[in-house]
Amino acid sequence: MRKKERYEKILAWFREHRPVAETELCYANPFELLIAVILSAQCTDKRVNQITPPLFHDFPTPEALAATTPEVVFEYIRSVSYPNNKAKHLVGMAQMLVKDFGSQVPDTLEDLIKLPGVGRKTANVIQSVVFNKAAMAVDTHVFRVSHRLGLVSERCTTPLSVEKELTKHIPEADIPIAHHWLILHGRYTCQARTPQCDTCGLKALCKEYENKATGKKA
Repeated sequence: MRKKERYEKILAWFREHRPVAETELCYANPFELLIAVILSAQCTDKRVNQITPPLFHDFPTPEALAATTPEVVFEYIRSVSYPNNKAKHLVGMAQMLVKDFGSQVPDTLEDLIKLPGVGRKTANVIQSVVFNKAAMAVDTHVFRVSHRLGLVSERCTTPLSVEKELTKHIPEADIPIAHHWLILHGRYTCQARTPQCDTCGLKALCKEYENKATGKKA
């Protein structure tokens, strides 16, 4: 199957079977989502959603978070991965929002990655979810699923190379939701250790499943 055809059929399947796909992080505004995404690095959305309500309540604005200390924030987020670093990042991020961005979450990659704790993946999530831009955030789920399905080649060995390949072939209007299609498929079906191939609706289009069935090496 040619790559163009694979993309077309896989995207068509997602459109039909998962017409609604969105982040599972709980948030009420761009500032809260930015906090949640920073906290979600190497941590589950479920865990983040458990600890953010009191954090959001007590620090509802960039000004409030900027005025506290990492030691105080640590007590709210101690159950997530790398809480010390993330506490420092959250306070630093809020201080920069207040000082350099008028307390508003910026909408460009260039400005977002200036913020402490914000790398390209986090910046792309904010661009996509908040501003509906054609930005593809590549986390471990997107990286794994796009390789297994055959959307990207084995030569794409970095998140950036996967991002470029996906955005090259996915229609711009579909990129924001395609990010969630791939994440959710990886989270619940195409899992790292125990992929649910037998019940996967995409197995007829999946390159790795085809290779296994024919005995070919991936």
